[in-house]
Amino acid sequence: MANSTDPLIISFGEMLIDFVPDTAGVSLAESYAFIKAPGGAPANVACAISKLGGNAAFIGKVGDDEFGKLLVDILKQNKVNTDGVCFDTGARTALAFVTLRKDGEREFMFYRNPSADMLLKESELNMGLIQKAKIFHYGSISLISEPCKSAHLAAMKKAREAGALLSYDPNVRLPLWPSDDACRSGIKSIWNEADFIKVSDDEVKFLTQGDSEKEEVVMSLFHDKLKMLLVTDGEKGCRYFSKNFKGRVSGFSVKPVDTTGAGDSFVGAILTAVAKDPSIFEDESKFREALSFANACGAICTTQKGAIPAIPTVSQAQEFISSSKAK
Repeated sequence: MANSTDPLIISFGEMLIDFVPDTAGVSLAESYAFIKAPGGAPANVACAISKLGGNAAFIGKVGDDEFGKLLVDILKQNKVNTDGVCFDTGARTALAFVTLRKDGEREFMFYRNPSADMLLKESELNMGLIQKAKIFHYGSISLISEPCKSAHLAAMKKAREAGALLSYDPNVRLPLWPSDDACRSGIKSIWNEADFIKVSDDEVKFLTQGDSEKEEVVMSLFHDKLKMLLVTDGEKGCRYFSKNFKGRVSGFSVKPVDTTGAGDSFVGAILTAVAKDPSIFEDESKFREALSFANACGAICTTQKGAIPAIPTVSQAQEFISSSKAK
C-alpha cells in the first residue's frame, strides 16, 4: 500500500456509473438486466494506481445523490484521496450504459445533460492538492463543455507550474462530442502540453485518419515536449516511442469478458512505475519490464465485468505473468 510520502499521482476528470448488461453479446435493447459498476476513465486510473501500491488522488465532481456518494465511497475503499472531489446539488451523477458485444468490445449510451462532472468550476479546484502532484493525469471528456473545460485547463496549468509530469489518455468517446471533427480538434487542442501520452490503435487511426500500424503515422502524433508516446494494440500488447528508443512489447492472451477499464489499468500500472522511478523513460530495459507488467494488468482487467473491481493488485498481476506465456 502507498505511503502518503510516496509521489502523488492525481487523476482529473469524470467518474460515473456504468450499467453493463448481465448477459454478454446482447444489445442494450435486448438486455433485460444490468450490473451497476463504478467507472469513468480517470477514476479507474486512480483506483489502478492505488491498487498497485501507488499514492493516488482523484479530482472531479459527482452529483449529491446516492450514486455520487457510492462513487466517493468506492474511491475511499480503494485508498484514493478524495480531497479534490466536489458534490453538485443541482445535477445528477453521470450514467453510461455499456453493451458488451460478442467480441468483448463496447458500445456506449450516455446520460449526462448536463451531469455533475461537466459542471466542475475552476473556483472549486483544490489547488493545494494539485500543487503536490508529481504526475497529473487527465482525459479529453472534461474538455467537451464549460465550465469543466476551463477548470481542466486551469488544473493543468497549476500542475505544470508545480513541476508535475502531465499524462494524457484522450479516451475517444464520439457519442459525447458534437461531431467527429469537434472531437479531433478538442483532443488535439491540449496535445502538445503533455509529457506522456497513451492512445489505442483505434484512436491513432481516428486522430490521424491514417494506418495506425505505420510508424510514420504514429510519429505524426509525436511532439517536442513528449517524453513517451504509447500505443496499445489490444491483446497484441503495445508499442512505445520516445526520442531515444522505440519498440513493441507483447501482450497476453485471455478470453475477454469486458474490455472496460483495460486501458486504464494499463495506464495506472505505467504511471505507478514512472512515479517511483522517473528515470525509466531513459532506460529501455526497465521501461519494457514496466510495459510487460502493464500489459498483464490490462489483460487481467478484461476477464471480469466492470472496470474498478477487475483491476488487479501487484501480487495478482505477478501471479498471472508467471502462469502465462507472453504471446
